[in-house]
Amino acid sequence: MPNHAPLPIEQYALIGNAVTGALIGQNGSIDWFCAPRVDSAACFAALLGDQNNGCWQITPQAAVRHVTRRYRRDTLILETDFETADGAVRLIDFMPIAGDGRTGCRIIRIVEGLRGTVAMRMGLMIRFYYGSMMPWVRRVDGVTLAVAGPDSLYLDASVATHGEGPATVSRFPISAGERQVFQLTYQPTHETSHEALDAAQALARTERWWQTWARQCQYEGPWRDDVMRSLITLKALTCRPTGGIAAALTTSLPERIGGSRNWDYRFCWVRDATFILWSLLTTGYTEEAAQWREWLLRAVAGSPADLQIVYGVAGERWLGEREIPWLAGYEHSQPVHVGNAASEQFQLDVYGELMDSLHLARHTGLHPEAHAWRIQCAIMEFLESHWQQPDDGIWEMRGGRRHFTHSKVMAWVAFDRAVKDATRYHLKGPVDRWAKIRDAIHEDVCAKGFDKAANRFTQSYGSHNVDASLLMMALVGFLPPEDPRIRATVAAIEAELVVEGFVMRYRTEDSPDGLPHGEGVFLPCSFWLVDNLVLQGRREEALSLFNRLLALQNDVGLLAEEYDMGARRMVGNFPQAFTHVALINSARNLTGGDPTMRVMPKRRRAAPHKR
Repeated sequence: MPNHAPLPIEQYALIGNAVTGALIGQNGSIDWFCAPRVDSAACFAALLGDQNNGCWQITPQAAVRHVTRRYRRDTLILETDFETADGAVRLIDFMPIAGDGRTGCRIIRIVEGLRGTVAMRMGLMIRFYYGSMMPWVRRVDGVTLAVAGPDSLYLDASVATHGEGPATVSRFPISAGERQVFQLTYQPTHETSHEALDAAQALARTERWWQTWARQCQYEGPWRDDVMRSLITLKALTCRPTGGIAAALTTSLPERIGGSRNWDYRFCWVRDATFILWSLLTTGYTEEAAQWREWLLRAVAGSPADLQIVYGVAGERWLGEREIPWLAGYEHSQPVHVGNAASEQFQLDVYGELMDSLHLARHTGLHPEAHAWRIQCAIMEFLESHWQQPDDGIWEMRGGRRHFTHSKVMAWVAFDRAVKDATRYHLKGPVDRWAKIRDAIHEDVCAKGFDKAANRFTQSYGSHNVDASLLMMALVGFLPPEDPRIRATVAAIEAELVVEGFVMRYRTEDSPDGLPHGEGVFLPCSFWLVDNLVLQGRREEALSLFNRLLALQNDVGLLAEEYDMGARRMVGNFPQAFTHVALINSARNLTGGDPTMRVMPKRRRAAPHKR
């Protein structure tokens, strides 16, 4: 196979089946694919190394003059058109939706001739366990079978294939009106039966499934296509059997090219819960919201002292972090991590996020089961004696613990929502005590988290620096947006953390370019600034920033976690659920929503959850 290095992050597109997914480059190469789940070991890991770590490329043999690509409207079916001197060809990539009870998954790639006759090349390099394990490859009943330990991949092809060294390849012409089909099916090795799908029927079913799902969307604002693409991306990052929503499809895409802050984001963060629920409920996806809420309750069940900030997509608690030394890393950004040690951190704000999400669910008629309140009461009992403690903070800093202002604000949110739920829904609890603690936290934050000399809230008690997480203070209702302290803090963030209009998380003095560890601007925080500008009545500024953020999307509407303003490229894991959720919420806020997450559309009950 010809050598190829990973492409810029923004040149990848996502396909998925609502259990796992794959990233396909503009060069027709699938460079990242984990099976059978999003957090399983990768069998294509070229994204974090090179083609020898596993990839699957279908592309013209001759030089490509022009590439255009798009998703079929309201689907996750990707179409890539290649133009050469000899003609044009279309590559259609998709994954049939999971849900038939089997543990396998498949990728279907259809090559269609559009004009002339184009010589094509298919090259398949399978490397199980993150590019380290060469499979045993053989032909079985006309199908190519690759096996290594518990994993197997079947390649069904409508053209002849053969081995060339460690790869399976095919060279074939495609003329206008012709079609060739490739199917790659993952199965555990103990499942020995294999049957290819009818590709045309699978394509039609998949298109129909996505478009039916998309029709549930109740957002009708001016950014309907952007919101719909973000919702589809969020659905693709959902594990349908469990309801968990992964933060991203990838691990170890760096916050700075060549840097070492490369984390595994293929897990579910409790912090995302309220944002995700808000985006789903306000756009009409009550069933997905109910599934996410139920995942949340299952994951956090147990002792409040054991509450984690992050869990596996089925609620797994042990996410032990380790390095993968044989992978060179994306553009040599090392180390490559699998697992996430942030699961062992103490982050006070997640208690507030959990209580806020369950409060939001009740407020919208998405009532949790009776045992949910017992879990919440146990959490509040724990928080009563722990809110005064320092923690590791929202940004999962791996240094000493501090009294982060945002963390204390979210502790206030926990008590505030507990009081409101107990009062409004006649739930039993020590409401008077909770109210006193809520007021005590509010007083504590205003006294110790506010720098009177600088006239702004600060990142942590005793600090003089601002932090983008302070943008949440008005959004969660800690203080009204017109409060002079909030206005001054937002102004300080605009003055000190904004780079060419976009927001950094925080600054560090030891970074030569003024960026934390050299990272890019943080896109979710930039959307939070949009929401704050809306609250302050600065609509034209909010609209301008929102449109500039939309302009950062790649050619198929996807966003990463961060953006490198110097290199003008995306950085961080991709596509990032938190970013797309923030986009959805800001779009709604700009079209008449309430950024404080306190006023919702008419109350409605969730549709019955199908199991």
